[in-house]
Amino acid sequence: MRRGAISRDGVFKALAEYDQLGQDAFLAKYGYKPATGYLLVHEGRTYDSKAIAGVAHKFDQGRACRPDELSGGRSHAARWLARLGFTIRSSRSPDWTRDEIILACDLAMANGWKRLEFDDPRVIELSSLLQMMPIHPEERRNELFRNPNGVARKTVDITCRHPDYTGKHTNGNALDVEVLTDFLARPTEMTEVARRIQQGLVAGQFQGIPLEVEDDDFSAPEGKLLLSRHRSRERSRALRRKKIEAVLSRGGTLACEACGFDFEEVYGDRGQGYIECHHVVPLHEAGEGRTKLSDLALICANCHRMIHRRAPWPTPGELRGSIEQKYADDRRAAHILSGARTAVEDQLLRP
Repeated sequence: MRRGAISRDGVFKALAEYDQLGQDAFLAKYGYKPATGYLLVHEGRTYDSKAIAGVAHKFDQGRACRPDELSGGRSHAARWLARLGFTIRSSRSPDWTRDEIILACDLAMANGWKRLEFDDPRVIELSSLLQMMPIHPEERRNELFRNPNGVARKTVDITCRHPDYTGKHTNGNALDVEVLTDFLARPTEMTEVARRIQQGLVAGQFQGIPLEVEDDDFSAPEGKLLLSRHRSRERSRALRRKKIEAVLSRGGTLACEACGFDFEEVYGDRGQGYIECHHVVPLHEAGEGRTKLSDLALICANCHRMIHRRAPWPTPGELRGSIEQKYADDRRAAHILSGARTAVEDQLLRP
């Protein structure tokens, strides 16, 4: 079956036949099974996307596709339907992110590390809050997305990993354990992280902020939402300009506060006026209040990356201390090596 072989008209005819026969009869007629990956959403109803695409082929090309002639994933049937302008939604709830687990873990800790039931008002409230998160796109949310049952289940996954738990573990994941460990090691800080996330969600502070991709070289245990808000402040051209103007007005230079690198000194005119801005307030302390110029540090791109590379993030001053210690250790090692070399040479020159 070639790409583009079905049309919107063919899909509408397949949808009409689906509505006429009903799901079971429609799938049985063409040999398809219920969708396990993606669903087509049309006028408030959901349809098995792979079967619809396969049957639409009948109306456009004269025969329906057999189930083994196409896959239902994003690279095949779901992709065709999406290209034709239809709404495609995942039939499975997406994996829990660190931000979501932080909120569930905070609730579990508040409950004394005991499981919660689906009808607990706190679970219902958290379910509503998680559905407000801008992390997962609409097409990946199904009818069960972060419902109270799923939220209660996640608190079970977390609490059964607590060191004091003696029962059988559920099939949670490594991220549950990571976040739980953070809460056990830094309960006050992580509780404040959860509060900041909740506060931001209710106030709509995270809407429209590009979410940072977490990777090995850019991490924050506080999750994507607070990290993204932090980075959006760092990228504010107006704040950066004001910080630079404030430094220059005091007779300062645009040298990195960590390593001393000066872009203009090294690159000439191309580097004139260039330096990056770093928001030094920790994520769990940075609310949506006004950013003060004293909250910002001017640093080079390399030091900026090194600060963000691994949590907990050092301040520019702490990073400068690490750099100076590295230089001191290198000089000491070089001095020792030079002394050892001299001693060997003296020994060799002796008659």
